[in-house]
Amino acid sequence: MSPWLLLAIAIVFEVAGTVAVRESDGFTKPFPIAVIVVGYGVAFYLMALVTRHLAISTVYAVWSGGGIALLAAIGFVAFDECLTPLKLASLALIGLGIIGLNLAGAQR
Repeated sequence: MSPWLLLAIAIVFEVAGTVAVRESDGFTKPFPIAVIVVGYGVAFYLMALVTRHLAISTVYAVWSGGGIALLAAIGFVAFDECLTPLKLASLALIGLGIIGLNLAGAQR
């Protein structure tokens, strides 16, 4: 399987775990706690596989930037968080940074 696809799946699991942290109500609800454990466990396992094929700097930039962007979108849609012009511009800069790292060479 493509390392990029594995990385995308890892990001989705990490984001699911992060949303579950919010929903766990201070780690008092069992189901969100299970989602946290599984989400982060799968995410880190997949990220470990991806780092066999891609440079760690690129992997982590895409991982963190993708997670930030996805969580900003989820926050806006599901939790009524605002997306100000400054937040949108900041997300665009993160995206440009990821693109720059990829252009600089993503292979190990």
